[in-house]
Amino acid sequence: MLSDYLSIPDHRRPQGLRYDLCGILFATILACISDAYSYRRIHSFIKIHFTELKNLLGLSWKNPPSYRGLHKIISGVNAIEFEQAFRKYSADLYNNISSNSFVLACDGKALRGSFDNIQDKKMAQLLSVFAVDERIILAHHIIDEKTNEIPVFQQLITELGLTGKLFTLDAMHCQKKP
Repeated sequence: MLSDYLSIPDHRRPQGLRYDLCGILFATILACISDAYSYRRIHSFIKIHFTELKNLLGLSWKNPPSYRGLHKIISGVNAIEFEQAFRKYSADLYNNISSNSFVLACDGKALRGSFDNIQDKKMAQLLSVFAVDERIILAHHIIDEKTNEIPVFQQLITELGLTGKLFTLDAMHCQKKP
């Protein structure tokens, strides 16, 4: 089950923890699948479906977390550790249902609303690897402001150990080294 993969280290002090990190992350994932892409919407989802989530996930929570508490918990999660858990889950899922397909799609996307004019921060870009036949995203990688998709793609393929596959990519990947 997904909760087996969400056992990432908790960044909070152990005293007085009302909400377990795994439960918060699982509920957040369910909320995002249900089109909740802000902390307020995630909070509303958990509040509306609190009884069902409590029964489904076996939670011992007395009340749903507050908006501020939810924001504090989620924003403190280490993104690298969460991505590693995601990759492990995706790899296991891919290996269990793979029908020996070998087509993988790779594409970079700019994340809407991620720019900051005040701090002169450019829009964040993310490269994803997608198993086409299985419809599974295998990994994401943030593209640094000072580079582009090409080196990030090469690094990602090495990290995932994907060889003997057919990759579909943008035309920018057809460049030759001078």
